[in-house]
Parts: sequence; C-alpha cells; structure tokens
Amino acid sequence: MERRPTLSAACAEGIGEARGFALIEILCVLAIIGLLAAIILPAIPRSTTRARLESYAVETAALLKADRNAALRRQTRVTTEVDAEARAIRSGVTGRTIRLPDDVVVQAMLASRCADRAAGRSIDFFPSGMSCGGVIALARPGIGYEVRVNWLTGGVEIVAQKLL
Repeated sequence: MERRPTLSAACAEGIGEARGFALIEILCVLAIIGLLAAIILPAIPRSTTRARLESYAVETAALLKADRNAALRRQTRVTTEVDAEARAIRSGVTGRTIRLPDDVVVQAMLASRCADRAAGRSIDFFPSGMSCGGVIALARPGIGYEVRVNWLTGGVEIVAQKLL
C-alpha cells in the first residue's frame, strides 16, 4: 500500500516551492516604474492647451487696452511693441512683457506707416483714442485667436479662429 503524506508534511515540503510574488518583489517593481516615470515624463513635450491659448489672447488684449487707457489719461502717445519673432509683446507704459511659448504661432499684421513715421513693429495709441491699428494672431493646430486693434477707435477685441 502506498503511503500518502499528511497535510502538514506536504505543507512543510512545499514551502520552498511556493508560487506567487512576495511583497518585497512587488514594491521593487513599483519603485522601478516610479523612477522611470520620473525620468521620462519631464522629457515629454507639453503643448499649449486651448484654454491656455485663450488666456494668452485675453492677457494680450488686456495689455493693449491698458496702453490705450494710459494714452487717453496721460494725453500722450503710447507705443506697444510687438516682436513676433521673439514671441513677445511689451507694454509701452508699464514695460510688462508677455512671452509666448514655442508651440504657439505668433503673427503680427501691423501698419507699415503710422502718423508720418515708419512703424511695422508696434501698435501706437494716441491721446485722442485712435491708434495705428493691427492684428496679433496667436495659433496652435486646430485653434487660434486674433487680437484686433481698430485704427479709428483704438478698441481692442478678440476673435476666435477655427484652423485646420
């Protein structure tokens, strides 16, 4: 007759052959995954979201409106500098500069002459409220905004653009 081992003897013999993962092994794997994520995630480029692009347009419009209001209040000419290549818009009153990220396409359509002088890199506001006018376009794939300055009234408006 064949003798079968008892349950306690089988458990004692099978302890070395247990299958599955120990808690320490699982923690090591999670630590490695965490380290890889910490190294790789900062390298992934983050694009400008639609909301962030809209906030850049609102910020640009606010800067232009502040310069127009300063021209009216101080009864002097105020020049807002627009540098599309450097992706920067600088207030003529406060010196505050808006810097736009690299993934935002910046285009400026400005008057080449304004008030009998060469322009092309700025929007000038006059004491009367008038301006040289211009359009600053901010875009990324799929969406864009134009910040428009009316030459006659100096009014500033934001217009959303659907891009392909």
